[in-house]
Amino acid sequence: MSATEILCQSSNCLNGNPPSRLECPTCQKLGIKGSFFCGQECFKAGFIHEIAAPRQALSDGASVDKNGTFNPFLNFGFSGPLRPVYPLSPARVIPDHILRPDYAEDGIPVSESRRAGQPPRVLSTEEQEKMRTVCRLAREVLDIAASHIRPGITTDYIDAIVHQACIQRNAYPSPLNYRRFPKSVCTSINEVICHGIPDQRKLQEGDIINIEHEMTSEISGFHGDLNETYPVGKIDEDSERLIRTARKCLDESIKICKPGALIRDIGKVIEPIARASGCSSVRTYTGHGINDLFHCAPNVPHYAKNKAVGTMKPGMCFTIEPMINLGGNWDEVHWPDNWTATTVDGKRSAQFEETLLITETGVEVLTAGKPRDL
Repeated sequence: MSATEILCQSSNCLNGNPPSRLECPTCQKLGIKGSFFCGQECFKAGFIHEIAAPRQALSDGASVDKNGTFNPFLNFGFSGPLRPVYPLSPARVIPDHILRPDYAEDGIPVSESRRAGQPPRVLSTEEQEKMRTVCRLAREVLDIAASHIRPGITTDYIDAIVHQACIQRNAYPSPLNYRRFPKSVCTSINEVICHGIPDQRKLQEGDIINIEHEMTSEISGFHGDLNETYPVGKIDEDSERLIRTARKCLDESIKICKPGALIRDIGKVIEPIARASGCSSVRTYTGHGINDLFHCAPNVPHYAKNKAVGTMKPGMCFTIEPMINLGGNWDEVHWPDNWTATTVDGKRSAQFEETLLITETGVEVLTAGKPRDL
């Protein structure tokens, strides 16, 4: 074998781990070197990123601590103090009896692509009832996850809680393998705006954490989607103000939802509230339609003077999920994992989300929970 040849990295290679040239494209994007396989069978069978990441981290000068954890992105310019703590735990198992969305195996939401560009669906009475059921279950799971928040637990532990609670309800955790997201829930801490990947970092006193939970009902195939931001122990006044503002942005925008209201007016409500509290509303990410598709029309921006099209009609389901940053900068930067989005200045961000159904007379919050003291 020459100095440039790398053996197949699959631990279960049936070909004797020969020199290989099939490189994992995801590892390549992450800057993880050496993820080569001799064929598609080995490529699909290996939990490849966790195979390659420790080796690459060590080659870049990272040290594995006494707990076996490390930061895989040593050379990345993080905007704030938060760091990822790898390795990620292995992919969690979905029992065979659970109904899987079309992206569960290859990460590609084919149904969403096929229906892209279509107008928002108006759900039948039967479909609306299916949405009520899955959203009620989704709220139950989020509340269970939130009850475990305390200093010292890891976000991977929260992921395990959510995964198991979904399975117990015969539901699929919608984030799992959606466009290759590796976990069953998003956990976004402090300066992370959204899409934080659960890992081995322990929550610390004074953190804030957003848990974004989505699930797919086995019975109906419909999705429920919601999230909330929680304090970890005692938090500072700026964090308290941020969380209150994010919740107010959502609550006030829900109040204008009814038949005939314009989708674009949601952002017109949210942005002034954020600015009045010395905060900004993120523009890159939006709310979205939801039904038997995870994401679909309408697109729901959270800032003023947006160009969203559409009028609310009875039977439409969509989410509102404003992401609010401390300070005036609403832009974001992504970690090399291609998912974690953080504030560019390292300041904290908070978010709340509900799934809504437009009724004949107004709006029904399908994922509503008990009021919290903020």
